[in-house]
Amino acid sequence: MKEKDSFNKSSVSKASSYKEIAEYWDSHDLSKVWGKTRKVKFDVHIETEAIYYAVERGLSEKVHSVAKRQGISSDTLINLWIQQKLQEHSFQ
Repeated sequence: MKEKDSFNKSSVSKASSYKEIAEYWDSHDLSKVWGKTRKVKFDVHIETEAIYYAVERGLSEKVHSVAKRQGISSDTLINLWIQQKLQEHSFQ
């Protein structure tokens, strides 16, 4: 299913994709349009689970620095690195 097929438009932002909604809320304040909102019910199906590991502060700071330069979150960078390392070891 394409992203735009999953809903018509956001009621407040008038966006027609999740990306457009995200861009709208990055630059708008919900408190300014609270009166235009309505209650809704929905189900959330979370497919991933976060598991936390201890990381030395110095390593964490370096990871954060690299992730920032690449324009991604530290979590995403760490997951990418772990996937790459596991692939290296799985194919030997």
